[in-house]
Amino acid sequence: MDIAHCYLNGNADAVEFCPHDSFHNVLAVSTYTLQEGCQPSRHGSISLFNVDVDMGHLDTVFSVETSGVFDIKWNPPGGHMSPLLAQADADGYLRIKMLYGCSDGVEGVNLKEITNEKISNNMCLYLDWNPSATSITVGLSDGSVSVVSLLESKLEIQEEWKAHEFELWTTAFDIHQPNLIYTGSDDCKFSCWDLRDRPPNVVFQSSKVHKMGVCCIEKSPHDPNILLSGSYDEFLRVWDLRSISKPVNKTSINLGGGVWRVKQHPFIPGLVLAACMHNGFAVVTIKGDKPEVLETYKKHDSLAYGADWQKGEANHIGGKTKPLVASCSFYDKLVRVWRPGSDTIL
Repeated sequence: MDIAHCYLNGNADAVEFCPHDSFHNVLAVSTYTLQEGCQPSRHGSISLFNVDVDMGHLDTVFSVETSGVFDIKWNPPGGHMSPLLAQADADGYLRIKMLYGCSDGVEGVNLKEITNEKISNNMCLYLDWNPSATSITVGLSDGSVSVVSLLESKLEIQEEWKAHEFELWTTAFDIHQPNLIYTGSDDCKFSCWDLRDRPPNVVFQSSKVHKMGVCCIEKSPHDPNILLSGSYDEFLRVWDLRSISKPVNKTSINLGGGVWRVKQHPFIPGLVLAACMHNGFAVVTIKGDKPEVLETYKKHDSLAYGADWQKGEANHIGGKTKPLVASCSFYDKLVRVWRPGSDTIL
């Protein structure tokens, strides 16, 4: 069911619902636009929207021009931590912005940059926070990965190493064992690294399962032994990590398009949202060894890149309302907010 939509000025590539209490209706959207020519430039923006489901509105409440942005992520909530939005930029910078303003997400909400760090002369392609929001892992266009600490509003590179041969499209902390980092690259390899070793030691490297570049990796928030990966080869794969040095690809499903992003629902085990590039968006359920597509969403007319579930347990009390989804597509510069129609989700 469609709720609302909005067209942006730039090519939309990431959407992230704020996970912090009182701000669950705040949606961040980033853009990346390449101006080609003799001196190519990469421009972008970050916008905040207020999602009003009852009124069917998606209202812009803040927007700022930036360098081209490849990825954005809110810090995990916990303690008395303020909402922070990290952005991975095409100019090699990692930037941290703090959310200010009213808690109703309507008036006065804005982002203010509190710190930044030049990570590399290469492009920052992807980022992920550790569970305590004290470190960020950043994937770079030369195949390197950086681990950057955030302490007292200061960013500092802790580790950087050449993890892959080509673009490192995705990197993620293991939310159950934060000393482990996963990486995936255009070299078709999916790897795990142990940060307790200096330099970080490779725990495993899978090079024969993905037939094309690895685009996304996400650990299950509900099962510490399950991890998902997505690839240009159009497969969403489910991995069993019980033997961490030899993970097993226990099952997979072809989603009909390159699997650029996967998001597991924060409160509904086995429910997965996937951005499938040329084939729109898919809502997938994974029960045991049987992944199944519940629904495909094809209201976008361009590459399906960004996707996210609304956070906040209060939004899913007793399963009375279906989950809320935000999605964006690249060349048509479109953001949509919608609910899956499948009754099997509840």
